[in-house]
Amino acid sequence: MGKLANISGKDVVKAFQKLDWQIAGQVGSHVVMTKEGMRVNLSIPQHKELSVGTLRALIRNAGLTVEDFLKILL
Repeated sequence: MGKLANISGKDVVKAFQKLDWQIAGQVGSHVVMTKEGMRVNLSIPQHKELSVGTLRALIRNAGLTVEDFLKILL
């Protein structure tokens, strides 16, 4: 369960950029990311540590598994 702990918003944005997600802009403290061919936008809070539930939702919306995301993050 602790695999997704202590991951910052900045690190999450970098990981999704490796998968061709692009930064579309920023609304307040959230970075909005889009990807060609995906109908969903990712809104990533720029906090020092994201909650596990928020991170899991972002991973699911991007069409990934937790294991796939962790491989990309490293």
